[in-house]
Amino acid sequence: MPGAGLPKGSRRKLIEFDAATWHALRGLAQDSMRSLQDLADEAFRDLLRKHGRPVTLKEALRESARRLPANDPAARRKKRS
Repeated sequence: MPGAGLPKGSRRKLIEFDAATWHALRGLAQDSMRSLQDLADEAFRDLLRKHGRPVTLKEALRESARRLPANDPAARRKKRS
């Protein structure tokens, strides 16, 4: 059965690295005593944040609330004046 033993909602993808990148990643994982999965998770979270994409549901909800003018702190100050 595909995906057996994986946490619910997780996905697997096969990613290919050139030899130099693979050795550098393995060395970093060993030096930092972290798994390659931990390094990959950090890298993808950083990439999503760099491009302004929410990583978690909580971040997505917070971002959608910011898009409403009523939730803008500057708009609140103007109404009080």
